[in-house]
Amino acid sequence: MAVKDRDRFSTTTRIRLLGEQTAARVYRSQTRRQARRSRLTGRAALLALVMCSLIVALAYPMREYVSQRAEIDDLQREQQQARQRVERLRDMKARWQDDAYAEQQIRQRLHYVMPGETGFIVVDPHAAKQSRADLGAADRPWYSNIWDGVDKSDASDQ
Repeated sequence: MAVKDRDRFSTTTRIRLLGEQTAARVYRSQTRRQARRSRLTGRAALLALVMCSLIVALAYPMREYVSQRAEIDDLQREQQQARQRVERLRDMKARWQDDAYAEQQIRQRLHYVMPGETGFIVVDPHAAKQSRADLGAADRPWYSNIWDGVDKSDASDQ
């Protein structure tokens, strides 16, 4: 035991113990520092900066590209509609070139009759039931409104 006690108090043993304790403290402080230190390194920060600048630089051209594609689609749709309308007008023009179609339209729209025919106008029975009073003032001719005013004033005197 005397050798052990002597070993315990020897300078070499004390220096070795002191070194181990110091190494343990340094290791603990480094692990704490590493735990506290963020994972963002200089390279990662530079990469993030480059990515953000690329996103900002490409945002406006991408937005313009998308808006131009939408405008192109709208113009193509309008062009297709214009082509359909032109086709309908060409068909209508071809129909009007036919004398039978023109005669049919003249008879329907202008109520023309051929010589020797008798023309009839059929009044809608539902329209005949509607009286003059049911029509609003804007729907009737101006002289009817004046005459109704005269009738109302005459009725109020009696």
